[in-house]
Amino acid sequence: MLAAAASGDPEALRSAAREWIERNVPAEWLAAALAGDMDRLHAVRSPEAYREWYPPLGRSGLTVPTWPVEYGGLGLSRSQSGVVAAELRRARLTTLNVVGIGLVAPTLLQYGSEYQKQTLLGPIVDNTAKWCQLFSEPGAGSDLAGLSTKAERVDADTWRIDGQKVWSSFAHEADYGILLARTDPSLPKHQGITVFAFPMRHESVTVRPLRKISGDHEFNEVFINDAVVDDRLRIGEQGQGWEIARAVLAFERAMLSGAGSGLRERTSGSSIQTLVTAAKAAGAVDDPVMADEVVRLYVENQVVQLTNARARSLGREGAAPGQLKVLASEHNQRLQAALLDLTGAVVYDPEDASAARRAFGFLRSRGDTIGGGTSEVQRNNVAERVLGLPKDPFSDNTIPWRDIKRGPTA
Repeated sequence: MLAAAASGDPEALRSAAREWIERNVPAEWLAAALAGDMDRLHAVRSPEAYREWYPPLGRSGLTVPTWPVEYGGLGLSRSQSGVVAAELRRARLTTLNVVGIGLVAPTLLQYGSEYQKQTLLGPIVDNTAKWCQLFSEPGAGSDLAGLSTKAERVDADTWRIDGQKVWSSFAHEADYGILLARTDPSLPKHQGITVFAFPMRHESVTVRPLRKISGDHEFNEVFINDAVVDDRLRIGEQGQGWEIARAVLAFERAMLSGAGSGLRERTSGSSIQTLVTAAKAAGAVDDPVMADEVVRLYVENQVVQLTNARARSLGREGAAPGQLKVLASEHNQRLQAALLDLTGAVVYDPEDASAARRAFGFLRSRGDTIGGGTSEVQRNNVAERVLGLPKDPFSDNTIPWRDIKRGPTA
């Protein structure tokens, strides 16, 4: 029904999406969502219950409407997909497996083999195979191309991988990671890198949590010791890794630029609607200073959402991912801080679940300008790639990676 509606007008598509939602979403979840009662929704729909119910939503194609039909999508255009997205937002149906959907799947669609598309995309979309990103390393810092995790061929069909990754979101619950490894140390650091779909449920993999100020451990460090990986899980050509990595990072920035727009409240904190509701309840309209702050943030949030929508519709001609990421992450920090200022001491009430969520959102937002590329790095990207300003000079871009000095020097 949904695929058939894709060739019709927007209203037919909206009607088909809404009909699927009304037929499949538990009635008490949908009633709370449509009423805009987030406290009630959180009470009746636990994260565990949502994850258990979620696979049919993924298999419906609604969460990936622009994917080709043969890989589980609806084959919609960007403009048509906006109709579906609006219905999902209306019912508060958020996408799970955000790394898989937002980073890995677009990469597989662009660079993956037919085997990878057929075997990996389905479990991504229905959340039966969760993914993490295995890029950052302790010794590379912001210089991602300096990575030292190595992959060596065992034979024509297999690789052996050794190394350490850090700041890997959701690695503790992931089935696969999209991994960068150095396959030719004789080449300069931006060359000789290859990408793998790396199985995480492996005895050679150790995952250790990195607990954040918000108390959870979304981040992890990952140790890989002599893991043998099938060559069919190599994404793209050997040595094509830096090109693919840049594409993945662009997808990541586009994904993270939705922060603060009410799209992913698990990681972004409370939405602008929550701030407006709290402001009304607190009588902020009678306080010109607070009213001005709420209105300013509301307008700013509209700018974030409209800029993201425009970027999606224009594709490569839209705003650069780095611009979107800086705009959204800094806005979300201001939004979460304003909500905390408005609600004040109630965040210390252990019996108030909504207050705990506001506190978590504020603490979690402190990392928005770091994760996915710091604002400083993003501004460099915008300066160099959008404005055409001169690049910072690097002294090690042309020498073999194995000859680059690493570690402390005398």
